[in-house]
Amino acid sequence: MEALFPVIRGHPIPSVLVCALLFRVVDQLLQRLPVPKLVRQDEFHAWRWRNLSVSMVHSLLTGTWAVTCAVVWPEILQDLYLFYTPLSYLLVCVSTGYFVQDACDIIYTGHARGSWEFLLHHALVLSCFLYALCTQVYVAGAVVALFVEVNSVTLHLRLLLKLAGAQSTLLYNINKVANIITYVVFRLFTQFYLTWYILHNYTKLDSAGFFLFCMMIMNIMISIYLYRLLRSDFFTRRKSNITQNGTHNNNTRKFLSD
Repeated sequence: MEALFPVIRGHPIPSVLVCALLFRVVDQLLQRLPVPKLVRQDEFHAWRWRNLSVSMVHSLLTGTWAVTCAVVWPEILQDLYLFYTPLSYLLVCVSTGYFVQDACDIIYTGHARGSWEFLLHHALVLSCFLYALCTQVYVAGAVVALFVEVNSVTLHLRLLLKLAGAQSTLLYNINKVANIITYVVFRLFTQFYLTWYILHNYTKLDSAGFFLFCMMIMNIMISIYLYRLLRSDFFTRRKSNITQNGTHNNNTRKFLSD
C-alpha cells in the first residue's frame, strides 16, 4: 500500500476510473447469482435489483471502511480539511469510482429520467469527492460523509425486499426500524455535522461556499427522503400488492420514491 499510494495520489482520475471498472466487474459477477422469480418477471425490476445489489456491495464495503478509519484515526473527526491517511484517501477513491459506475449505469440503461434524484445526488458527491482527491484537502470530510453508507445498507435491503414482494415479512419489519435508526444516526447526524463544520470554519476553508451549497442541497434531499420513509413505512395503511385478478401488481416504479 505504501508503495502504491504515491501512484494513486499522483493520478487520482485514472485511479477512480480503475475503481469504476472494478465495480463494473462486481456488477457482472452479481448477475450470476439467483434472482427472485417476482423480480425476473419485470425488466425494470430486474435492472433495479442488479443496480441495488452493486450499491449494497459498495455500502457494506465503504460504510465499514469509513467507520474503521475514524476509530483507528480519530483525527479524521476533528480535522475534516487537512487530515488524511493513505487508507482514507484510497477509500474516497474507491467510493468515487462506484458513483461514476452507477451514474453511467443509470444513464446507459435509459433510466435517467426516472432516477434524476439519484443522478443529482451522484453529481454533488462526485464534485466534492473529486475535488478532495485532486487537491488532497477535505479527504477526511469525504470519509465522514461515507458514514451514511451504514444507513444505505438497511435502505438498500428495504428496497430489495420490496422488489421481492416481502413487505409483510418479519425481516422487513425489523429492517424498517433499523433503517430509521441508522438514518438518524448515520445520515442525518453526519450531514448536519459536516454542515456545522463548514459553517464554523467557513473563513478558514478553501471553496467553503461550494461545499456549503452542496451540503444544503443534500440536507434538503435527506429531509425529504426521511419524510417519505416515515410516511411509507409507519404512517400509511399497508397497501395490497395483489390486484383484483389475484396477481402481484409490481409494475409500479413508485418504490423509487418510497
